[in-house]
Amino acid sequence: MTSSTPNHGSPSSFTTSLPHASTSTSTSAPLPTLAPFDYANDKIRGVNIGGWLVLEPWITPSVFESTGNENVVDEFTLGQLVDDQTALSILTNHWETWITEDDFAQISAAGLNHVRIPIGYWSIPLTSSDTSTSTSTSPYTTGAWAYLLRALNWAQKHNIYVILDLHGAPGSQNGYDNSGQRTNNPVWGVNPNNITRTIDTLVFLAREVGSQVSVLELLNEGAGFINGAWATAVRGFFTDAYGAVRNVAGPSMKIMIGDAFLGVNSWTNFLTGSQGQGVMMDFHEYQIFSDDQLDRSFDDHINFACTYIQSLTSFANSNMWTILGEWSNAVTDCAQWLNGRGVGARWDGTWFPSSNSVVHGTCSNYTGSYTSWTNDYKTFLRKYWEVQVDVGESVQGWVFWTWKAENADEWSYQKGLQGGWIPGDPTNRMYPGICS
Repeated sequence: MTSSTPNHGSPSSFTTSLPHASTSTSTSAPLPTLAPFDYANDKIRGVNIGGWLVLEPWITPSVFESTGNENVVDEFTLGQLVDDQTALSILTNHWETWITEDDFAQISAAGLNHVRIPIGYWSIPLTSSDTSTSTSTSPYTTGAWAYLLRALNWAQKHNIYVILDLHGAPGSQNGYDNSGQRTNNPVWGVNPNNITRTIDTLVFLAREVGSQVSVLELLNEGAGFINGAWATAVRGFFTDAYGAVRNVAGPSMKIMIGDAFLGVNSWTNFLTGSQGQGVMMDFHEYQIFSDDQLDRSFDDHINFACTYIQSLTSFANSNMWTILGEWSNAVTDCAQWLNGRGVGARWDGTWFPSSNSVVHGTCSNYTGSYTSWTNDYKTFLRKYWEVQVDVGESVQGWVFWTWKAENADEWSYQKGLQGGWIPGDPTNRMYPGICS
């Protein structure tokens, strides 16, 4: 499958068919060549570029409000319910303005060495010669590919390594809006064509942009928790996708898998020996998506985060490197539409309003602009940032979610820098040994 697919040229050859993507990177000066990152000895310190090439309603509520249709809840319904020209106009404006080269310059200046860039399968320009499946990208609006290419150049220019993350797969791998399609019936794991198309997409990415990608993540948050068949499908997919990608990827490019919500220890001795070289495990750590988690005090959140050091370092002693690939400063689910457009928060009892709702408090002091937050809250945010960094650096490193959000500063690395609870030097500590 991999060796017989034709080479369609360098990544830049795709930009000419996508006129919306201009680049401010000068073509007169060659881009620096980054030496391969030493994942065995150096720490990943990174940030996710969330909500850009895969929309999420809570990151950019204004994009969804601009549709004038409250039933547009993800990229799938944007393409389904909005006329093609309007949808493309909305997305083009978003792609052009949400992330610019200046963001990459700021990320580099903040002492970070990696970005994780999520992208959806529908944005990868496969042709009929690249895949044997009939899986369609409809109703998604295409066009993000050129912006990915531009971002890869920006990263290279500013000495940042890229983790390219397939965040949305055909049929949805988890039913969440961040997969591209919010649905109670995801079908990625039950349709072999979906899995084949996903592998073909990854092979394309490895072939076309592998030289500019340090890590290729095979799939974000596959829903292994649905049932045993889904768990089996995810494991089989990772095995097959690793082999297909490794056949075309250069030796320096690493391959990342996720724990599929099954816990890292479920993957002990997976892809061992010659079957898996240069493999990373992506673990996500949030403490806000259940009432039990929301009941924790500030100190409880910190203490619970510390428990991950033992579990992750124990796993990291097996055959895979491990990173904390998503985490944030949020201790509530108060960010507008975090649980989906039109859905409230567990924290204030508006998620599913009923007499049985648990109300933990008001959202007014935990989200939105940090300028209204208390000093005690911001002090906690600094401690919470430090403890999760310590967790990540107990293994191979960390990637914060996310770089920016329109009106949820507790989720924004950029706002954390401005507000002072995230240091300009990620090695700086106000609370060293916080887990001791």
